[in-house]
Amino acid sequence: MAVPSQLSRNIRVSVESKYAPERSNAGRGIWFFLYTIAIKNEGSDTVQLVSRHWVITDANGEIEEVRGPGVVGKQPVLRPGEAFEYTSGCPLRTSFGSMYGTYQMSAEVGGQFDIQIPPFALRDPRNMQ
Repeated sequence: MAVPSQLSRNIRVSVESKYAPERSNAGRGIWFFLYTIAIKNEGSDTVQLVSRHWVITDANGEIEEVRGPGVVGKQPVLRPGEAFEYTSGCPLRTSFGSMYGTYQMSAEVGGQFDIQIPPFALRDPRNMQ
């Protein structure tokens, strides 16, 4: 399966997701997913990740939006050619769903701008509906 990847303003965001059965409880309606994000600065300016905005949709069409500063407690600075990778998690009430969003970045030159986080699926491979 191809890894979703998006290039915005010379910043590449790639995502891999996986089901975490050890943190899930289908009997209680909780499916937990891990996602690993790689953010690479392919441009010539130093940038900093300031905040995030996620749109999370479950199989019932329920949408949750999450906004907050940084990622995993950090606001990484990326010089040209540098990358930052982190893993986080997302609980759902259904065995599949999807996520996408934006990161707000700040550049030394040019102020703040948003970059796209490509849409990706969250799926329990044992329960494909």
